[in-house]
Amino acid sequence: MRATGLLALCLAGPALGQTVVTSPAPERVGVTVYRDQSRGNARPQRQWLNGYALISETRTIAIPAGDTELRFEGVASGIVPQSAIVGGIPEGLLERNRDALLLSAGSLVDRALGQRVSLRRTDRATGKVTNEEAVVRTGSDGGVVLQTAAGVEALRCTGLAETLIYDRVPAGLSARPTLSVRVRARQPLTATVTLSYLATGFDWQADYVAMLSPDERTLQLQAWLTLASTDETSFVGATTQAVAGRVNRERTDVPPVSAPPLRLECWPDETTDDVPEEEGGDGYGIPPPPPPPAPPPPPPMAMRSEIVVTGSRMTAERERLGDLQLYRIPEPVTVAAKAQKQVGLIDQPAVRIEMIYRMRLMASDLDAEQAGQLILRSRNRDEEGLGLPLPSGNVVLFRQGAERPMLIGEGAMRDVAVGEKVELAVAQSTGVRARMAGGKGGRQTLTVTNDRMVATRVEVELFKDDDEEIDGAKLTARDGKLLWIITVPANGSVSLNYAIRRR
Repeated sequence: MRATGLLALCLAGPALGQTVVTSPAPERVGVTVYRDQSRGNARPQRQWLNGYALISETRTIAIPAGDTELRFEGVASGIVPQSAIVGGIPEGLLERNRDALLLSAGSLVDRALGQRVSLRRTDRATGKVTNEEAVVRTGSDGGVVLQTAAGVEALRCTGLAETLIYDRVPAGLSARPTLSVRVRARQPLTATVTLSYLATGFDWQADYVAMLSPDERTLQLQAWLTLASTDETSFVGATTQAVAGRVNRERTDVPPVSAPPLRLECWPDETTDDVPEEEGGDGYGIPPPPPPPAPPPPPPMAMRSEIVVTGSRMTAERERLGDLQLYRIPEPVTVAAKAQKQVGLIDQPAVRIEMIYRMRLMASDLDAEQAGQLILRSRNRDEEGLGLPLPSGNVVLFRQGAERPMLIGEGAMRDVAVGEKVELAVAQSTGVRARMAGGKGGRQTLTVTNDRMVATRVEVELFKDDDEEIDGAKLTARDGKLLWIITVPANGSVSLNYAIRRR
């Protein structure tokens, strides 16, 4: 027994003798955001981001001689502790810890369990304030029970305004997410410490806005880089980058930061039969809430026309990073907690395109009809007005109307390398349609109609079974597909007659 006590004293000695030094915030910070590869072209779910970020911080810290606990406050709440790299400490680290329990009303009560606190009561009628000692007997989940000189009672169930006063912050609670490390120095020094780590709860997305020209031969293409964070920490004045491309990363589960709320419950002495029911209430003596106010009237047209939105455009600079693409924001920005930010990514004023309408039909269908899908095609090269990597994202297509731009449709851009084909499916047309009609002896008639005011390029992709052949039709084979490619005149139609022969 004596030996066990001596061992415990020896183990506790260094921890009791060490100094605690806190760095409240970084002097410089960099944020590099990596996309969630699993979501494809889908938009990020704002409440559940599965991308991640590489955070790089620089802090100047005065380290005393001996053993010291360095506390890095203000790190990302989604920090992956095992990924942290601390540099700039001459003699290295002894250990590191992530403080996952944050300061909150609930965590204060939980850490004060079984301890004495001060219970302050205020009489709302007279304003009289009284203080008395109390012992916390239960935690924050499901009601706080206190023991006072008068007996046992639940917090805030006496009808008086009550609050708990603590003489100190319990050990182990942090006001902000914190990473702590233990170091040992032979002599005092001032070190420029770098801290780099991965953090979950980030993502980014490319959002494209395209304006179709009146002649339907070019479009103006702009893209915005949308950064999103669900982290509890804001990074002010951060050097910010986004990485496009596939990065192999194994799944890592990060324990969430805990900041439990304070849940209070009261247990009345009376039964439900003793409580009178008030008319117009909900059966518990509580009147229904008032109806919400009516929405304000819309502004008059004259006022609307005077509303102008202005702003300076900042465009991300693109760099090659091996097989990846790095988009660097040229100025420091704030990556705010639980927020989104947009900066310019691409601005190509004249991208040459081919606009077609596409249908996909079974060649042997006896009766089928389908509306054409509007497809924009180009090639990612300088001659077409592009020639730069295009990250995946959503595309919104507009066309200039008589008074204002009109929405035509939306689509999705995949990751497109330089030199690759670009194809965007953005809208379904009701004016360009294909109709299939079957006759005797396997005879088929395919008719495409166009009610637009201009001639329209149409591609019909025909599918057939393995034992079928299409006779009497001049079709184009492309990428293993059979295509009927035609130009349908304005307000006109074109028909194709063929026969289905089975082998």
